[in-house]
Amino acid sequence: MAATAFDAHHPPDQALIDDCVHCGFCLPTCPTYVLWGEEMDSPRGRIVLMERGLDEGSEMSAQMVTHFDRCLGCMACVTACPSGVQYDKLIEATRPQVERNHKRPPGERAFRGFVFATFTHPARLRALVPLLALYGRSGLKKLVRKPSMLRLLGRLGALERLTPAVPLRAAVRRLPEVTPAVGAKKARVGLLQGCVQRVFFGDVNEATCRALAADGFEVYAPSSVRCCGALMLHSGDEKGARDLAGRMFEAFEGCDYVAVNAAGCGSSMKDYGHVFRDDPELAAAAKSFSAKVKDVTELLEEQGPVAERHAVPLKVAYHDACHLAHAQGIRAQPRALLGRIPGLELIEPAEWEICCGSAGIYNLMQPQAASDLGRRKAENLIATGADAIVAGNPGCTLQIAAQLEELGHDIPVYHPMELLDMAITGAGAPAKRASRPRSRGGGGDESEPTPEGGPAGVGRRRGAPTGQERT
Repeated sequence: MAATAFDAHHPPDQALIDDCVHCGFCLPTCPTYVLWGEEMDSPRGRIVLMERGLDEGSEMSAQMVTHFDRCLGCMACVTACPSGVQYDKLIEATRPQVERNHKRPPGERAFRGFVFATFTHPARLRALVPLLALYGRSGLKKLVRKPSMLRLLGRLGALERLTPAVPLRAAVRRLPEVTPAVGAKKARVGLLQGCVQRVFFGDVNEATCRALAADGFEVYAPSSVRCCGALMLHSGDEKGARDLAGRMFEAFEGCDYVAVNAAGCGSSMKDYGHVFRDDPELAAAAKSFSAKVKDVTELLEEQGPVAERHAVPLKVAYHDACHLAHAQGIRAQPRALLGRIPGLELIEPAEWEICCGSAGIYNLMQPQAASDLGRRKAENLIATGADAIVAGNPGCTLQIAAQLEELGHDIPVYHPMELLDMAITGAGAPAKRASRPRSRGGGGDESEPTPEGGPAGVGRRRGAPTGQERT
């Protein structure tokens, strides 16, 4: 058999490719096509490239790789497609092929290796917290934040832009392994703490535990489960993703459900049955595990509320995380959950289906495209006139908060569980304040008062917890 651009291990499926009739319904929902209007940077264009890659004598060219790499994997095209094309399966099959059959430049390989070696290890992220806190208070930050310096730093500059202001307590705080249900116990729920979520958004995990417990769930949150492997899976590191994912099956074996409060993680975890389909030892366990995985809003809506919801008088714009809305098809549940909160007004922004540009590590590897998309998303959210923004994914929160700051708007970004926690505990809405310009060069005064949001002081600008911290 003649060689092709793809090797024999799960190349893109020709039958799935043939489902595409090139109708073009995907084009207005594809972020890169919206940006550039380039056919090869659209879903149907990339499908054409996949088919060419299956031709005998084809090679994995640098141009082909460029177009595949520019895909955010947001799956908006899957939602839009009237023919049911499974682009998600096609691009997830293509990315590992790229990593195996294309030699990336040394600098790019080193940067990707650094990202995976850092962000999928909570202990390493915690070790960075004191350094990040010191950096945030130093004059070095003002120097690095100058636009000319950020451009010079390239991908490292993109990483700096997205790095949240983290309190020192993030280095030491831990969730209890078991949080008992309040009142009658409905079920035992395993909670994935995550890697980035656990360290940079620990207040979201705390709010999630409280909300689940208040609605009758016993919450089991093992610290031993390090990472779900989503960042690697969505970037083509198939082996690294499988190694991490396989450790979770036994850890959550005694749970009725596994709740996830990060959209990208949930999307990958629900797909483990497919990821491990060829593994004779883990295929059954993976399929069983995936069947238990629920986004936390999905779980709470399915089971129904128990705890009383108190008023949270706040006008919020809801941002659809792509791996929740498109990859998992979950749009109604978080809206219904938030709609049960008295006084909370939910506003829909324009272009809900267009990605914010975060997309795993996309905003680090393709910083200019990600920045353009992030600005577009932030402008649509600002146009709603909302007091706050709601987003169910940590990557989206970091991306949107950074873009809001660049645009001079001081609008907090909450997770749905934070607002639900406010409603259940009776903390009420955070104090409102007018948006005001912030200096992009210096990043503003990090020590100034910020709006409180419930018992954990949740909500953030640039991902930082706000309000008075608990000790």
